[in-house]
Amino acid sequence: MSSSLSDHGLLLSRIADALDRLAPPPAPPCDWLAHPAYVWTGSAARAVQRLDAPALDLLRGIDTQKERVVTNVERLAAGHAAHDMLLWGSRGMGKSAVLRAAIRAAQNAHPGSIALVQVAQEALSGVTALFATLGKIDRCFLVFIDDLGFEEDDGSGPRLLRSWLEGGVEARPANVRLAVTSNRRAIVARSMSEQDDPINPRDVVDDRLALADRFGLSIGFHNCDQDAYLAIIGGYAREFGLEWEAADALEWSRRRGARSGRVAWQYVNELAGRAGKVI
Repeated sequence: MSSSLSDHGLLLSRIADALDRLAPPPAPPCDWLAHPAYVWTGSAARAVQRLDAPALDLLRGIDTQKERVVTNVERLAAGHAAHDMLLWGSRGMGKSAVLRAAIRAAQNAHPGSIALVQVAQEALSGVTALFATLGKIDRCFLVFIDDLGFEEDDGSGPRLLRSWLEGGVEARPANVRLAVTSNRRAIVARSMSEQDDPINPRDVVDDRLALADRFGLSIGFHNCDQDAYLAIIGGYAREFGLEWEAADALEWSRRRGARSGRVAWQYVNELAGRAGKVI
């Protein structure tokens, strides 16, 4: 009887050892002081070895927006009071690019002082745990949520965002600020039904906009006009030594159905391809 139990225990031990060998090794702990940027998956962080960002001088047509973002990020990197930021407006006008560029500029001015942590919308439920971790690190962080938008029936997402911004028990720590980009100023989807309240049709609208108002900085990005579009292309073309013609650039935008910083960059990429260059 005892021999049978012993054999059974040995078999279980061998099975456990085999399962351990099949299981992937645990991920090493993240070094929050060593890298310029990170990606938060909801439960763990992945280090980014190099922060890909354009030079600030190449971001044209958004001078006022750029100045406000750069100034705020510089304050955070220096350990001064800084705002949470909402960058809203037209697609392709440089909202995420200016954030990355501002972080890289601050890192050059204050080496090791600040890092970018990007969070996907599906990982929002884990941001409170991220804040708890970052609050213990002797470094400043800009937590970046790109292209955020909530549907009308999504109640949990807006509640999470409010709790992080309002200074409650789940609020972001002092060394962390939020930066959110969205195509909508209100972040939450709006509809014509908002006007159906017979008592006060502004109440629903004001409640939607109240979420955006919790950001210290709310910065709008709008479609660029023809002159700004051509100026963006001209800046890139000079930087990379590319020849171009305004008529060709405008035809490119007509085919794309839009004028924006993104469309301008796509045209510059086309120019580089025609010239046999890599940019």
